[in-house]
Amino acid sequence: MNRRRFLATLAATATAPRLALAQTPTVTLTIDTTPGPTIPADFTGLSYEAAQLANPAFFSAQNHQLIELFRGLSPNGNLRIGGGSSEFTTYSDADPTTPPPFEVFGPDTSKTVKHGTTTTALALRNLRAFLDATNWSCLYGLNLGQGTKENAAAEAVAVHRILGPRLLAFQIGNEPDSFRNRYRPATYGPADFLKEWNTFHDAIVDTTSTAKFAGPDISNKLPYLTAFAAEAPLHPDIILLTAHYYAMGPAHSPDATLDHLFDLHLHNLPVIEDAIRAAHLPFRMSEGNSCWDGGKPGVSDTLASALWCADTMLRFAQMGWVGVNLHGGGNGFYTPIAGAPSTGLTKRPEYFGIQFAQLFTGATFLPTKLIGSTPRVTAYTLKRNHHRQVVVFNKDVNPISITLPTRPQSHAQTLTGPSLESKEGISLSPIKVPRERTVTVPAHTAVVYDLA
Repeated sequence: MNRRRFLATLAATATAPRLALAQTPTVTLTIDTTPGPTIPADFTGLSYEAAQLANPAFFSAQNHQLIELFRGLSPNGNLRIGGGSSEFTTYSDADPTTPPPFEVFGPDTSKTVKHGTTTTALALRNLRAFLDATNWSCLYGLNLGQGTKENAAAEAVAVHRILGPRLLAFQIGNEPDSFRNRYRPATYGPADFLKEWNTFHDAIVDTTSTAKFAGPDISNKLPYLTAFAAEAPLHPDIILLTAHYYAMGPAHSPDATLDHLFDLHLHNLPVIEDAIRAAHLPFRMSEGNSCWDGGKPGVSDTLASALWCADTMLRFAQMGWVGVNLHGGGNGFYTPIAGAPSTGLTKRPEYFGIQFAQLFTGATFLPTKLIGSTPRVTAYTLKRNHHRQVVVFNKDVNPISITLPTRPQSHAQTLTGPSLESKEGISLSPIKVPRERTVTVPAHTAVVYDLA
């Protein structure tokens, strides 16, 4: 899967030397009272390849372990179906007559040999039962890259009928900004995409008049987002703007390191904000993760990725984004849930990062500043029913002391593990803390403090 860094420009800052400090530095944290965005109940999401539906048993009411793992992340999250494999799928109303081509699929990388797969009505019925069991909704992708408008319309009819209220919206195409020189000529651009999108949209609406849509589900080329946002007001059935975010990549790059993961900063946010204003629509990260092309071993499958994941989720929520869908499936290094039903499914480090961020859904951000901090330390304050919580991420190898505005309660919650490189022993754990304004945040740990 040709995963690029999200929305054009991500710049790496200089990495601080990892030297033991003579004493723990003290940082001051201040909190403003002006309320910011509230994290929606369905903010948490996962993203899976559309090819996974070629095995109707995977997303089904019989996959009890996967249901419990989804429930463990959110009581009402969002499952996005799409990815690079969605441009190789077709739909059939007929039930399959042969065994599925695989038990699990993913990740879709640059080395994946892609074969056409068929999504059947049986897979959709099973998916509906799975969504009912988890109480999740679905953002469903249709094949624009190599599909026909007729097949997309037929699939949309079935998806709309079978998923019913579990269907959030359709997406037409996956990363259309990467179609050039792959599925389209080198001259292909935003105007060409919109022309095709409208053709598919109209064919779908002709057969499913109440269908809702999201998009453009781009990889990183901003003009596509801007063009889609300008088009959106012409279509009241578009309810959501979407795009992808991968912090770095590809996985084989020598620059795809733990230091690089932590030291990236997102630029060009004004372009996203302009698109939101132009379309008068919310924005969701429909696919993303730490490193495109399946993840980087030793980075994407470590405590570092869990801390990055939780911190990034809260950062995007504070920006007002209404959700994130972390991409996974199969045995990719970055997948939050790995394995197969026949051999057992396991929680990877990112699973715990998602759980940590999920603790704050329904809460409202309060502006927070750290004075005297380093780039590896970030903090957020959230308020719920007059109760404030301060969340501190210390992604460094040394502890740090922070002076809070008021004394915390004696209990706190942590996301931690033996080291940043740890692949095992990662957990969410309650701890006792002294009821003093100055607290010490351990190295490679996130802590939630309840303020008195």
